[in-house]
Amino acid sequence: MTQLVLVAALSIAADLAVDFDTEIVPILTKAGCNAAACHGAAAGRGGLKLSLFGGDPAWDHAAIVHQLEGRRVNLVRPAESLILAKPTEQIIHEGGYRLEHDGVQAGTLLRWITEGAGRRQARRCTTIDVVPQRFDAAVDSRHQLAVRAHYDDGTSEDVSSLAVYTSTDPAAVEVSPTGELTVRRRGRHALIVSYLSHVLPIQVTVPLAAEPVSLADHPCRNWIDDQILATLTALHLVPSPPADDGQQLRRVHLDLTGRLPTIDQTRRYLADPDPEKYGKLVDRLLVSEAFVEYWTYRLATLLRVRSQPNDAHGALAFHTWLARQLRDDVPWSRTAASMVLAAGDTHQNGPANFYRIVRGAREQAEYTTESLLGVRLRCANCHNHPLDRWTQDDYHGLAAIFARVEQGRVVRIRDRGDVIHPATGDPARPRIPGVRFVDAGDDGRQALVDWMIDPENPLFAKAMVNRIWKALMGRGLIEPSDDLRATNPATHPALLDRLAEDFVAHDFQLRHTVRLIVTSAAYVRSHVASAANRHDDRFYSHALTKPLAAEVLADAIADVTGVPNRYASYPEGTRAIQLHDPRTAAPALDLLGRCSREASCEARFSGGGLAAQLHLLNGDFLNAKIDAPAGRLQRMIEAGASTAEVIDTCYLAALARRPNRAEAEYWAAEIGDQGPQRREKLEDFLWSLLNDPGFTTNP
Repeated sequence: MTQLVLVAALSIAADLAVDFDTEIVPILTKAGCNAAACHGAAAGRGGLKLSLFGGDPAWDHAAIVHQLEGRRVNLVRPAESLILAKPTEQIIHEGGYRLEHDGVQAGTLLRWITEGAGRRQARRCTTIDVVPQRFDAAVDSRHQLAVRAHYDDGTSEDVSSLAVYTSTDPAAVEVSPTGELTVRRRGRHALIVSYLSHVLPIQVTVPLAAEPVSLADHPCRNWIDDQILATLTALHLVPSPPADDGQQLRRVHLDLTGRLPTIDQTRRYLADPDPEKYGKLVDRLLVSEAFVEYWTYRLATLLRVRSQPNDAHGALAFHTWLARQLRDDVPWSRTAASMVLAAGDTHQNGPANFYRIVRGAREQAEYTTESLLGVRLRCANCHNHPLDRWTQDDYHGLAAIFARVEQGRVVRIRDRGDVIHPATGDPARPRIPGVRFVDAGDDGRQALVDWMIDPENPLFAKAMVNRIWKALMGRGLIEPSDDLRATNPATHPALLDRLAEDFVAHDFQLRHTVRLIVTSAAYVRSHVASAANRHDDRFYSHALTKPLAAEVLADAIADVTGVPNRYASYPEGTRAIQLHDPRTAAPALDLLGRCSREASCEARFSGGGLAAQLHLLNGDFLNAKIDAPAGRLQRMIEAGASTAEVIDTCYLAALARRPNRAEAEYWAAEIGDQGPQRREKLEDFLWSLLNDPGFTTNP
């Protein structure tokens, strides 16, 4: 009888044995043992190196149980094991007190050692749920999160005590180790809940104003406005009114063509009574050659197109090919596929230059995922990505696909090529990130393209529509725009999802998405904020001001002053955005903040900073154009134009509007129509206008 009872007890114990991967690793993560500042660091701490955030349980088990001749676990006297005694500070621990000696987690760790410190791999966590995941709150309110893990053996359990909670803004939302939230500030805030390799963003909304608002009567031109207005309603934000005709004209010209409207275009548009004139304007701009030139410049900047040492022909071929793709309305999916699959002479075959932007298979993997998928895969080089699902197998497996690409003037596929996986020391197996390994000997590029542009893969479409949104609206729905991941949630998740779905449904057509955005009421909203919405920098209650890129600003100055620019051996009047190579000698563009494209330019469409400001204030680039005899100002003065005519013309050229009464009266009084200093005063007036934020930005 006693033997039967013992057998039954052993059977129950076996069924309830602690699972290292899903019970011990979360304890180590919760205690911070495998964080980057502790044993998860590249070199470990105190002789113990664990995988970052438990990304490699096999490594962790071997390090804890087998390294140092097994000294970290004591199977004879489990309670004296170093892995338990140190974090409970029964003995000196540099990392301090991490586990309560008589707590549940320490008890689980002790039971695991008592059972033999094995690794059964009994189950794998497949998903986690968090309740609530999105909710409204009030300032100083408290809320409790509950986290449940689901496993591949069909079981699930509450893991709230083992999940890790991170507030993206601790001053706005405090979160305790047990998942209790305390909201401290108004706005829409994000928290990240992680358990093992799974992460979920939590969204907390606290209205920015006390009183609810009704936005039923506000303009709504398409479903983008439905999404934006829903968010503004939840935040109790009243949007600013639409911008006036001149602002709308200037904004859409700059965003679609990178160029100011001409004076004649402005006059005709302002005088046109047609209520449909804005939509017609958008349609004209979208089919213009100016649209092709400007968006070729934007794509070339995204793809970092530039000349190689002693070889400018490839950059020209790449730039010309991109222009042809836009001119012919080729779907972005087909354009991307052509680049990834390209081969041949880079002087003749433009897309083959996709393989000359960076050198090396690993660098090509990083460049490809950043530019086409908006993913920073580089974080998975030395360890599994700490904030996303990408693993070292994904990183080095993708690099292995590119290892066979010969990156010379002639791009060709070699019979073989390897990259070494740092975790194994062996050649990495080619792999489609997050999906599957590629059969040996296959050109994995086709499999990569098939996965990348598959409508079921959300990354490709989201990356492009997020960049288009940022170009037009001044801020990405996800920022930075090359860092799409669950732990960096969008400000408007449903809107981003629908934009991506719509992009796919319309065959990845850039013009369609551009038109959809610029014809929304949100796009044409005034940049002038009200007292109620002035602190909004991401919900589009008013238009966000966009600093002009160096090339666009240089072109705008040339248009207003009437003095064309000259760059190297290019013909006079060549626009800065037409330069296919950022290495073209142009000191003024460099001072204005031109991106070299040596690395990502995602954050560089933001003006040139202090150097640009000083250049505009004192540099010859601006001053020489203002007093140039052939320039607009000097020609008008010589022709006998009145001060009022000069002011009116310059305002139309620079700001696409006439001066208001206060401005006209001020300048008339300052300058006058006579006097020996009138010319100098008019030059000062134009200098002031070209340094005004209303000109150097796209409000």
